[in-house]
Amino acid sequence: MDSLASNGIAPRILVTGGAGFIGSAFLNLFVPKAPDSIFLNIDSLSYAGNLGNLTALSRCPNYEFKQLDITDQQAVNRCFESFHPDWVVHFAAESHVDRSILDPGAFVRTNVIGTYNLLEAARRTWSDLTGKVFHHVSTDEVFGSLGSEGFFTETTAYDPSSPYSASKAGSDHIARAYHRTFGLPVKITNCSNNYGPRQFPEKLIPLMILNADEGKPLPVYGKGENVRDWLFVDDHCRAIWSVIQRGVIGETYNIGGNSERTNLQVVEAICKAVEEKTGKSGLADLITYVADRPGHDLRYAIDASKIKNDLGWEPTVTFEEGLSRTVSWYLDNPAWVNSVRTGAYRDWLETNYSDRSRG
Repeated sequence: MDSLASNGIAPRILVTGGAGFIGSAFLNLFVPKAPDSIFLNIDSLSYAGNLGNLTALSRCPNYEFKQLDITDQQAVNRCFESFHPDWVVHFAAESHVDRSILDPGAFVRTNVIGTYNLLEAARRTWSDLTGKVFHHVSTDEVFGSLGSEGFFTETTAYDPSSPYSASKAGSDHIARAYHRTFGLPVKITNCSNNYGPRQFPEKLIPLMILNADEGKPLPVYGKGENVRDWLFVDDHCRAIWSVIQRGVIGETYNIGGNSERTNLQVVEAICKAVEEKTGKSGLADLITYVADRPGHDLRYAIDASKIKNDLGWEPTVTFEEGLSRTVSWYLDNPAWVNSVRTGAYRDWLETNYSDRSRG
């Protein structure tokens, strides 16, 4: 692993949304690998935040957790003033397109106002910018929809289709503006669809794994022709680490998995994997087609040549390997699954999405 700081001093690292899917994967990977750094995880512990994702870190002396909502500006300011972070790794976000259609305001508050609060706290407390990095984690959805050909690059114009992607586009623009206007040391990454263990089961892959295992319908939007590029979560986290350490301040880097699949192909692959691991059969017969969601982008595809050429990163986990590992994890961890499928989440899911797929 690369040295953490050019001046030889281990940075103090503030991670937002570290109890969520990608944030917890990042912490589980790098807290043990950077024992001289102190990691502070702040998370509001909303429906998708789960401290059970971080049990492996319970005895790590360089890891701390604080429950904090980034939409609370005063709480964010106090956090910066007391912790004195050198790096901010900003994962915290509302991230589910379907939820954004039901409640756009929540996405504006967290993704736009929350990001502003963090940037403003950094601007006010970082009097010396030596060794400082504000890393903003974003999505390829800000670019809108592709046709059957072409790829998103770092210079693709933004054209978001959903309240979720529009709120992330807004947060990207604010982060970039804080670099250009105030000189804040911002770096931005835009990633393709993540998957892997511990993803909240409203998203396509974990939902379909669990439904297939339980013999429930596998609802697919439209004809299942929408295409996404799939990125294993640990590969994504390693890319972020590379950008934080060696990426150029003010630059944006696209992170992709080189694994384009239609939604139908993904669901069919899940059926096959669950059958192989459980001995069940006929799971593809559970696939049902439901009305498409509003503003459903046809295709996303990432050109990740910049991060490969500049930083030497490329994905190491194939879709087949990553999906096999992911299916095994969900089948082998029923206690975790049951813990996140109870209470408010269960009631919400049954009320709003009992017959729809998640993308």
